[in-house]
Amino acid sequence: MKITLDWLKEHLDTSASVDDVVATLNRIGHEVEGVENPAEKLAGFRVAKVLTAERHPQADKLQVLTVDTGDGGAPLTVVCGAPNARAGLIGVLGLPGAVVPANGMELKVAAVRGVESNGMMCSTRELELGDDHDGIIELPADAPIGTPFADYSGAGDPVIDISITPNRQDCMGVRGIARDLAAAGLGTLKPLDIPTIAGEGAPATEIRTDDPEGCPAFYGRTISGVTNGTAPEWMRRRLEAVGQRSISALVDISNYVMFDLGRPSHIYDRAQLTGALAARRAKDGETVTALNGKDYSLTDTMTVIADDHGVHDIAGIMGGEHSGCSETTTDVLIEVAYFTPERIALTGQALALTSDARSRFERGVDPAFLDDATAIVTAHVLAICGGTPSAVTRAGVPPAEVKTVDYDPALSATLGGIAIAPERQKEILAALGFSVIDAANGGGGRWQVAVPSWRRDVDAAPDIVEEVTRIIGFDAVASVPLPRTDGVAKPTATAEQLLERRVRRAAAAAGFDEAVTWSFISESDAAPFGGGTWSLANPISEDLKVMRPSLLPGLLAAAQRNQNRGANSIRLFEIGRRYLSDAEHPTLAILMAGDKSARGWQAGKAAPFEAFDAKAAALALLKAAGAPADRLQVMEAVTPGSIWHPGQSATLRLGPKAVLAEFGALHPLLTRAFDVDGPVMAVQIFLDAVPAKRASGPARAAFTPPALQSVRRDFAFLAPTSLTAADLVRAIRSADKASIVDARLFDRFTGQGVPEGQVSLAVEVELQPLEKSFTDAELKAIADKVVAAAAKAGATLRG
Repeated sequence: MKITLDWLKEHLDTSASVDDVVATLNRIGHEVEGVENPAEKLAGFRVAKVLTAERHPQADKLQVLTVDTGDGGAPLTVVCGAPNARAGLIGVLGLPGAVVPANGMELKVAAVRGVESNGMMCSTRELELGDDHDGIIELPADAPIGTPFADYSGAGDPVIDISITPNRQDCMGVRGIARDLAAAGLGTLKPLDIPTIAGEGAPATEIRTDDPEGCPAFYGRTISGVTNGTAPEWMRRRLEAVGQRSISALVDISNYVMFDLGRPSHIYDRAQLTGALAARRAKDGETVTALNGKDYSLTDTMTVIADDHGVHDIAGIMGGEHSGCSETTTDVLIEVAYFTPERIALTGQALALTSDARSRFERGVDPAFLDDATAIVTAHVLAICGGTPSAVTRAGVPPAEVKTVDYDPALSATLGGIAIAPERQKEILAALGFSVIDAANGGGGRWQVAVPSWRRDVDAAPDIVEEVTRIIGFDAVASVPLPRTDGVAKPTATAEQLLERRVRRAAAAAGFDEAVTWSFISESDAAPFGGGTWSLANPISEDLKVMRPSLLPGLLAAAQRNQNRGANSIRLFEIGRRYLSDAEHPTLAILMAGDKSARGWQAGKAAPFEAFDAKAAALALLKAAGAPADRLQVMEAVTPGSIWHPGQSATLRLGPKAVLAEFGALHPLLTRAFDVDGPVMAVQIFLDAVPAKRASGPARAAFTPPALQSVRRDFAFLAPTSLTAADLVRAIRSADKASIVDARLFDRFTGQGVPEGQVSLAVEVELQPLEKSFTDAELKAIADKVVAAAAKAGATLRG
């Protein structure tokens, strides 16, 4: 929402500067996003008079002008190609050093075809004051020579850009902002002039509402004999300052009242209407060409404004192209209606159509302002375009019931944190338009507060507290420490939060960079991961529509962006939620792409990541999470779709069904779809599947260093290629749990001496004596158990 300081003072009697206005707006809850002074971009441009205009000696289409700049010095020579440049013309001269707003070019003294030019005579397009570029600006004969053009044109009016929160529709007009500033003590709100226009006879076009649910009230009147020319300069200047292009007097009047009072309206060309004009439900399949030139297909859930011929207006959102006013318009119909906010919002969402009118109607305009708004729009039309008005037709009844709230003024201290005197609260509420009934007699000091019709957002006592405290200023809330008991505070983090902290630190310590990606992805990105179960009905965009079934799409997109910016080694991790059909699942995902190690004189070429790097990362992080990493089984991947590379991926399980993680190389088709180069390794650890710690104390006794030295023995086995090394090691470790404390694979060999279809696996077994050293017989017995356990798993001792 943009306003200008001059426009604001049309409603607010104040001498405050723009800085005072900005500071007060921020203090009372209206965030100012920026302040722009249009005069700054017109610095260096001034009103000047052309004294002579002679043909350029080296160019037929150029003229050499002598220009009086009004500073009392010698006239300047300026080369100009405008066809309307002539002696006696008063225009706008850009002096050397000025920057042309339209293209950012800095003007300099330069020779043009051998003639020195000291600046430029400007067109409206070059100064961003319009689209005309056929000639230079021509000012009236009485324009003061030498005056800065910013001062002459009134462009020195600062523009304030305010972010209005969705609940404050009343501040979607300049008057609403002025009312809040007046309540904050920055001036006095001027009374609103409501003209009385009786009109002559009934409207020439029948007006009615056939959809009381979507359009409870439809007011209107006709005006005959209007002349639709150009809006007055003051109105055009204000509209253009807030970003609205001036179109014609009738269109500008409707837009001006909307920005001035927050009240949209619509003016129809009666010559384009057939029969009665009614608010009704659309019919399935009906179409309308809106003012933006686009065609929209409607449904029976939408409210439209239509005549006997068809739809002219998407109610409360945008008018139709065919019934808009033009320079030939002589008879008009003014529409001022109240549309149900929910209906407007749903229609706008369904059509993906936004407008200034929609942003006001879907928040809820003032239902008690229809008569006044009709009178104000009519007065502007009569003053600018002339004509003869009819009486007003009032179809339907607006929902303008008075709402009252039971309020205790002591709540400002107990709920708002600021003790405000009751009389001061009454002053604030009265300035904001509330009516206060003091119910001290029999009411225990409580008030009945009547809510103004334009404050749809106020429903209960906390809303009243917010109003009085924000006007005082939330910075007046005292800083009070929270009470706490003596001693060390008890931990508040949940077990899930503690788990996430541990694995986050472990991942960062392992050299991975944390990423935070969107929880929403596109349908195409979700498809390889089994598709998304949950989709948003009103997404920000189609690329953020589906709640992610995996964290990997976001990490792949991040990897792609990093590769595009020259990253050679990408190590990313993210902790977040996967959204599946049953619930949200906390997950840790890791992605590795590019070079594991850079090229160098020792290793030569750069080494890429491989599936074993993903496995090592998964095991390390599972161990950090508290999972029994040494007892996990490696089994096939289970994620639906084709995201994993066959033969280069697996899962880590605690038993056949409890899947704790999946890891490996991503399928080349998947990485190609995300435009990520090279082999990509990934890990997904399902944190909600990690076994929780026992609540009854530690799961095992405290570690005690062994008194005796451990013994290591090496075994080499021939095993079928189908037997995984992890299964063999697990079998060996369980051969004698009392004596074997560790077992690990240290060699894998195929080739000469190893039969076809088999592999040689060498395992180091660590034995720990407890009370006394092992005897040879005991060591042989343990070795026999190891060989037997390996044989049971399918391996034989290699001779």
